[in-house]
Amino acid sequence: MTADTDESVDADVTDLWESHGDERLPPGQRQTDRFPVLSKSGTPDQNREDWTFEVWGAVSEPLELDWEAFQDLPAVTQRQDFHCVTGWSKFDCAFTGVPFGEIAERAGVHHDAVHVMFHAADGYTTDLPLAECDREEVLFVYGYDDDSLPRDHGGPLRVVTPHKYAYKGAKWVTGVEFLTEPERGYWEKRGYSDTADPWAEDRYS
Repeated sequence: MTADTDESVDADVTDLWESHGDERLPPGQRQTDRFPVLSKSGTPDQNREDWTFEVWGAVSEPLELDWEAFQDLPAVTQRQDFHCVTGWSKFDCAFTGVPFGEIAERAGVHHDAVHVMFHAADGYTTDLPLAECDREEVLFVYGYDDDSLPRDHGGPLRVVTPHKYAYKGAKWVTGVEFLTEPERGYWEKRGYSDTADPWAEDRYS
């Protein structure tokens, strides 16, 4: 990892769950030390030399960044919890990456943008309201536990959304689209919850 990262914990993980009560583990979840691998259709073959990250839609400055340019963006390291909709949670994952707000600021998001669609190399998409993305703990991650993010966990780049079930954090992300009207992503169209709140057990529509 070549970016100038702040290795401190930038968001206290307890801030994300104490507002929901006394339980760090959301209802219906079981804690695990493992990090299971799940995906829509397997791990895509991505080459960093050919990789690009694009930002488009309701923005003033569409972006297209290669791997080197993305690594040059300001980055942080945060210790986060990770909640899978299938029922497991992994605590204290050390993720390094670029905050969502850094990308949004550089792109100049229009005032009428209300929604975000994340796009991935395997054709996966997932959506969130812009307000749910514009949080300090939403990161475009390329590092995990002081190493590069493994390919089967979304490397070279994935999104993490610790306040949502993990299907809202696209693996192998290649772009972000800012929308003026809500749209639904891959699993959301197939019956998964659009809100995906682990503490409300919003698993399915």
